[in-house]
Amino acid sequence: MKRLALLIITAALFAAAARPATDTMTGIFNERIKSLQIKLDGDDFAMPVIVLNSPDRIRISFDHLAEDREYFRYSLTHCNAMWQPSGLVDSEFLDGFNEGTIDDYDFSRATTVHYVHYSLTVPNEQVAPLISGNYLLKIYPESDPDSVLVQCRFMVSEETAPVALMASAQTDIDYNRSHQQLSIIVDTERAGVEDPFNDLIVVAGQNGRLDSEVALRQPLRMQGRKVVYEHQPQLIFDAGNEYRRFEIVSDTYPGMGVEGIDYLHPYYHYTLYTDGERDEENYVYDQTQHGRYFVRNYNSSESDTEADYGVVHFTLDMPEAPGSMIFLDGDFVQRRFDDNSRMQYNHAAARYERSMLLKQGAYNYQYLIVPPGARRGYTSKIEGDKYQTVNEYTVRVYTRRRGERYDRLIGTAAVVNQL
Repeated sequence: MKRLALLIITAALFAAAARPATDTMTGIFNERIKSLQIKLDGDDFAMPVIVLNSPDRIRISFDHLAEDREYFRYSLTHCNAMWQPSGLVDSEFLDGFNEGTIDDYDFSRATTVHYVHYSLTVPNEQVAPLISGNYLLKIYPESDPDSVLVQCRFMVSEETAPVALMASAQTDIDYNRSHQQLSIIVDTERAGVEDPFNDLIVVAGQNGRLDSEVALRQPLRMQGRKVVYEHQPQLIFDAGNEYRRFEIVSDTYPGMGVEGIDYLHPYYHYTLYTDGERDEENYVYDQTQHGRYFVRNYNSSESDTEADYGVVHFTLDMPEAPGSMIFLDGDFVQRRFDDNSRMQYNHAAARYERSMLLKQGAYNYQYLIVPPGARRGYTSKIEGDKYQTVNEYTVRVYTRRRGERYDRLIGTAAVVNQL
């Protein structure tokens, strides 16, 4: 009997390992949905994290390119530290029913492209998380719950484990060259962690990128109740370069990075200056927002509904990289490597190109190259890796207590390195 039970458990583990991962990345799955943003309400620069049982709110907003309002609903899924569904039933992680309606909407005004702007905050009277961890919010039409239009990530933290985070260009593989290295100290005294060497998962990332995030399960050492993560290869990041910027805040004069504006019915077209490779150039400081974008119309106080849409044309002047793929990176493409963000090589013009419909505002972007067989993008070939680059690093700390079926988020930190 014991042998049979062991075989059943082993088969279940193999089946789970073979099961493909669920896509839980923030994303838009309908071409009429645009300008998705997930923010801590009241702070455009903070991580999308709220503290459990606090007044904090996550604000989610998006536009639907349409003449009239449609009825949208949303639901939540609790996820583990690796952003896979936890398998909890709704009542284990939510106060209330797991379905809400999006009732906050407004129509665009004086724009060539008509849209309806929607927004919601969580927690609210309909839906409120009961436990910490990772949450995936899915938005769908009221008439078709199985058709997910948008999904977005946010987190709920207990903040019982303070995190000290530091970045340095003096790394274990080079000294003031092309990398930056993190040092992380987690104070577990108030977090109820029984075995810090085995019960913690520390996730570190750079500039909101998901492809280069790392998860550490073993610290280097302990200092009392403080857990130290340093001098570990996973904590060494490519230094990258400052993000590129452009502004399309007006349809009458070119903003930063814009070479020209034309109107070709039914859209305004913004042609950006042609970009080039920067890997061989000297480092130049530029104050950027690490891949974020901000909706803005220069003569409007209500940009959410008065900013227009236009087609933005990106061009990258570089030889074709056979076998490799080049993608735009930034919040405006939800950090996804897909057809929307992929640059296409124009053989006639001998350059990479991509055009997309974007809302007026200020944008950060960079180019990432994904070599054949790679699962992440690299800055070295196009942007270059400059040790002086000002990057934003984030850390999230998870634990799972004995007998529990979910990963608690117990601490978060963010730092902008000043080297």
